Amino acid sequence: MTGKALTSLATLGSAALLLGAFGFQHLGGYAPCQMCLWQRWPHAAAVLIGAILLLGGPRVLAWFGAAAAAVTGLIGAYHAGVEWGWWPGPSSCTGGGMDLGSLDGGSLLSTDGPSGLVMCDEIVWQLLGLSMAGWNAIFSFILVGLWVAAARKAA
Repeated sequence: MTGKALTSLATLGSAALLLGAFGFQHLGGYAPCQMCLWQRWPHAAAVLIGAILLLGGPRVLAWFGAAAAAVTGLIGAYHAGVEWGWWPGPSSCTGGGMDLGSLDGGSLLSTDGPSGLVMCDEIVWQLLGLSMAGWNAIFSFILVGLWVAAARKAA
């Protein structure tokens, strides 16, 4: 397979994962958590890198595509671990609870919860035992292999 074909596959792979995330959000009604959003940025970077390469950019950029795919894969693996309770996640989006000592009486009795907050440690969708973050990690690491193969074809 040529370097251009490998670059096309890797670019389309990141685009598909990004579009899938948008589909889950806007068509499926699954609002993303903070770490879900973090996983989207490297995919967007990989799509941009791929577009530059396919338009004749320097082949060395394929290594940056591999790095972008690796970053989103690592974030996905970390996020999946948070969901499974293997390690703690960011306190800003995990269910560590509120500091009740810092709340006044009115706040303690209030039934108003934070609106729009999606917790990073809750699995809202899964397939074959893996959450979206877990699937993102798997597919992203496959994309790393495609990017590396594309970079090696250029060397």
